[in-house]
Amino acid sequence: MAIHTVERKTIVETWPALPFSEWQSTCDTLHLWTQIVGKIRLALTPSLNHWWHVPLYLNARGMTTSPIPYPDERAGSFEMSFDLIDHNFQIMTSDGSGKTLPLIPRSVASFYQECMTSLDALGIDVTINTDPCEVKDPIPLDEDEIHCSYDPIYANRFWRILMQTEKILRQYRSPFLGKSSPIHFFWGSFDLALSFFCGKPAPQPPDVDPITREGYSHEVISCGFWPGDSRYPAPAFYAYTAPEPAGYEKLTLSPATAFYHPTLKQFILPYEDVLQESDPAQAVFLFFKSAYEGGAELANWDRKALEKQL
Repeated sequence: MAIHTVERKTIVETWPALPFSEWQSTCDTLHLWTQIVGKIRLALTPSLNHWWHVPLYLNARGMTTSPIPYPDERAGSFEMSFDLIDHNFQIMTSDGSGKTLPLIPRSVASFYQECMTSLDALGIDVTINTDPCEVKDPIPLDEDEIHCSYDPIYANRFWRILMQTEKILRQYRSPFLGKSSPIHFFWGSFDLALSFFCGKPAPQPPDVDPITREGYSHEVISCGFWPGDSRYPAPAFYAYTAPEPAGYEKLTLSPATAFYHPTLKQFILPYEDVLQESDPAQAVFLFFKSAYEGGAELANWDRKALEKQL
């Protein structure tokens, strides 16, 4: 009951603290759980450009796959979601059946086994590649007994920050008339992302991997929120332009605490610095806006054609 009370108090915090060192083990475990669920969506969903058929989406209680068609001739679909308020993983089907698993400390291998067993019980047959994506020293998902942490308070805080970020991204996207991605959560890089495209194909080296080839087939400006990893162990808002135009790293963005990270090849606005702002939401909005404007100018995007003239 005490934990339940703390969770409810956490909900009202608009910009909660998220020290990476305190929730890293939960972050790593949740990252890998979402990879299992995302790979199921990937296996059963028709492909879309730039891998838009694979991410998760935010909803009013956590994250969801959105409806996934059944892998056979049956009409209907199923959906998987992480409830980060009451801390359950749910599988719901269009025929009214479903399964619920509690989100508690458990290994990635255990989560994989229970998830696949639940799908099988619901008549959903699916096989996934169990090799994790975009993680250091990967362990097959069905064998990983190392990552087994889950702190509901920090999981909820992470989601709350994503919800606040999505609000800002909706406002930031509003005047853009060109091709825009959904606001979606990539389970590989474990970040909330929004991407703008100008319509111009991007050059690709002949030996580029298939994921990069599809994801960056056209010039793109992206931004979002990321919890951090070993390369930058702190939560941050980010923005980048790809291919990176000459002089991009010398841009001056707003607010002044934003900086270019030479290893990540993107601009970073540390979350801890945002918490010190009198208006955190406005600071994040200006960061996204100034990163887009600077990148679009250097990359010679046709901004008059791509933006609504207000």
